[in-house]
Amino acid sequence: MKLAKLKNKKVVRKVLLSLLFVGIGFGLHMYLTPNYAAMMQVNQEPYVSVQGLDYLDISEKKKFIATVEAINSVDLIPQVSGYLEEVRFKDGSFVKEGDVLFIIEQSKFQADVAAAEANLEKAKSDLVQIESDYKRKAELYKEKFTSKAELEVAENQLSQAKSNIKQAEANLTIAQINLGYSEIRAPISGFIGKALVSKGNYVNPNVQRLARIVQMDPIRVAFSVSDKERLRFMDNLKNRTDDIHFEIVYPNGEAEKISVNNIFADNEINPETATVTVYVDYPNPDKRLIPGNYVDILVSIGSRNKALVVPLTALAQDMNGSYVMVVNDENIVEQKYVELGRVFKEYQEVKSGLNDTDKVIVQGIQKVHSGSKVKPILVKE
Repeated sequence: MKLAKLKNKKVVRKVLLSLLFVGIGFGLHMYLTPNYAAMMQVNQEPYVSVQGLDYLDISEKKKFIATVEAINSVDLIPQVSGYLEEVRFKDGSFVKEGDVLFIIEQSKFQADVAAAEANLEKAKSDLVQIESDYKRKAELYKEKFTSKAELEVAENQLSQAKSNIKQAEANLTIAQINLGYSEIRAPISGFIGKALVSKGNYVNPNVQRLARIVQMDPIRVAFSVSDKERLRFMDNLKNRTDDIHFEIVYPNGEAEKISVNNIFADNEINPETATVTVYVDYPNPDKRLIPGNYVDILVSIGSRNKALVVPLTALAQDMNGSYVMVVNDENIVEQKYVELGRVFKEYQEVKSGLNDTDKVIVQGIQKVHSGSKVKPILVKE
């Protein structure tokens, strides 16, 4: 019994010693190869994000706060009174010049035209009869069969008949004009707002606004400049030695270069602010701006200044200066030192050290060094 217990203890001791030796051996192996994990990582090519380079307009621009105005706008006001029979447009729709928008009680004005036409026909008929009487009396006067007084009466009647025709023609013209006013047409093309009077209401001339039309294409922006800036604008517009460039910054922050149709300054300086208003007209086909908007307008005078730029996220620095990590066609990393210029938004000007065919690392630069092979992922600019 004692012999069996001694044998079991020897077996356990051997097992424990074997495990101890295995542990010591593995520890020595890890101690002698401390860069094992790093070596495993080096053998796996890291992914990095790269971005191509391009030239960007970095011209100096001055920002002004501008208001948006309609070049043409019209308030529709009736010229005749009557009940509104029809409203022929949809609120907020685009209307063309000449479109019929409202109709005011046309039957009344059509009757006035018919009455005026009848009065004109009667006046013409009266003239025929009076002319005949005058000619007859003129012959009798030559033959001494009537007095001069009677001839003068006939002459006055003839003159009055001719005047009656002119009066009847004028009345007909007025009736026709009023009939035309019963149809209210769009005087300009543009977007019409809400109808301010609905069908069936009685409208009065010159006191009641029916709707408003505003032109949105082209559109106008207005901003104030100092007199010195105004003179600079005028010199450039007159001599054409430089170009004036405009960029609109929309309320959502999006910027867009615009092609100007017309630019002019107001004819007076505001004595309270010592500024003058400048107006810029430009196409607005997408109706992105409407009258009443506030926008920023960026103005640059002179030739465009384009420069090669690099994202700020690609820049790094050491004791030798600023540098970027570039991935070549073989996916090998190269370190390039650069001479930098002005910062423009999230980019910085590169004066030397790079060209527009280079692809710089913008994410993952800490994982690589010059000579590393990587797996690049191209991202948009």
